Amino acid sequence: MGSQTTMGAVLWPSQAQVRRFYGEAGNPSCTAGMAKLAYPMKVAWDKKTIIRRFRCHIKVEAAFERIFQKTLAQYGEKEIARLRLDLFGGCYNFRRMRGGKTFSMHAYGIAFDIDPERNQLKWTRAKASLAKADYEPFWKIVESEGAVSLGRARDFDWMHFQFARL
Repeated sequence: MGSQTTMGAVLWPSQAQVRRFYGEAGNPSCTAGMAKLAYPMKVAWDKKTIIRRFRCHIKVEAAFERIFQKTLAQYGEKEIARLRLDLFGGCYNFRRMRGGKTFSMHAYGIAFDIDPERNQLKWTRAKASLAKADYEPFWKIVESEGAVSLGRARDFDWMHFQFARL
């Protein structure tokens, strides 16, 4: 459903093209997708709550599902738990970018946060756990679906990946 492919991965729109490709932030398509998780995840702010699916934009539902299927195949549930790749930090959230006037990629349902406690917004690779070598296969999986890690691209917000190019 992305615009084109490059080396097998979908080439998703740039952030500047997001509204044209996905529609207005908060439109019904932004939560029409229900991505099924390949393994259960704990809600990061309430670890007793377990989810097996989450709402997202309909155009990225299948890509999210493939990311978590490949992650399970790569690591297995025990290693996923050890690495805290099972901590859901959110997907759809109708809000503006922090400190900005434009809508967050979360307002389109095309961004995902994982383990926010150990990968806080302003932390760099020196502190963020998702920057460590154990996570390299995970990031390769994310990138194989054409998603972008803000941590890898800009060295902040390591918890976040999105289906929009920078």
